[in-house]
Amino acid sequence: MKRVSMYTLSTCPWCRKTKKFFKDRNIPFDFIDYDLAGEQEQEKISDDMMKYTGHISFPFVRIGDKVIIGYNPEQYDEALKQVA
Repeated sequence: MKRVSMYTLSTCPWCRKTKKFFKDRNIPFDFIDYDLAGEQEQEKISDDMMKYTGHISFPFVRIGDKVIIGYNPEQYDEALKQVA
């Protein structure tokens, strides 16, 4: 299974829905709440997001080498299917 990781905001309802999507399917994932991270970690996250998308937006989900911005279950499912 491809690794799932995400950058989220602790106060973002779409970020909570994204985490719930993966939890409900028993798909392990790592996440960092940007707003709760330290300044250096936030800078690293911002640089990573800019490298992949050219802007900062949450949730930022990485499934393997595919990046998906926002709550988008259809794209999550599609990226997960490419895992096998």
